[in-house]
Amino acid sequence: MAKDTVRYPDEVVEEIDALVEDGMFESKSEFYRFSAEYVLTLIDPDHDVKTFNFDEIKTELDITEEDHAKALGTDGGTFFLDAVITVRKHGLRGNHEAAERFIDTHYDSTDQECIILEELLGTYRGEPS
Repeated sequence: MAKDTVRYPDEVVEEIDALVEDGMFESKSEFYRFSAEYVLTLIDPDHDVKTFNFDEIKTELDITEEDHAKALGTDGGTFFLDAVITVRKHGLRGNHEAAERFIDTHYDSTDQECIILEELLGTYRGEPS
C-alpha cells in the first residue's frame, strides 16, 4: 500500500478529528481512505473500491442512492448539463438576457462550454450558426 502526505486546512482536520472522537470513523486514516474511494465512485461508477468495509461504512453513514445522485448532479457530476437546461429554459421563454447573464456569471468567455451555451442560446434567437 502506498503512503502519500497531504496537507489540509486546520479547520478540516479539526472536523475530521471530531468525527473520529465521536466514533463515526475508527481513525483519520479510515476517514481519508473512505473519502477518497467515495469521491472516486462519484467520478467513475465502475471504480473498483479497495477500501476494507467500504459498503459497511457507507451504510453506517446512511448515504442513500438519492444522496449519491444529489452529489453527482443531473449529468453525473458536472455543472454543464444543468447549465444547458437553464439556458434552454430561458431561451424557450424568450428570456435571452437572463440566459446571457447566467452564462456570463458562470463561464469565462473562452471556455468551450461557454461557446456551446452561446451557440445554444443563438438557436432560440433564430440566429444562424
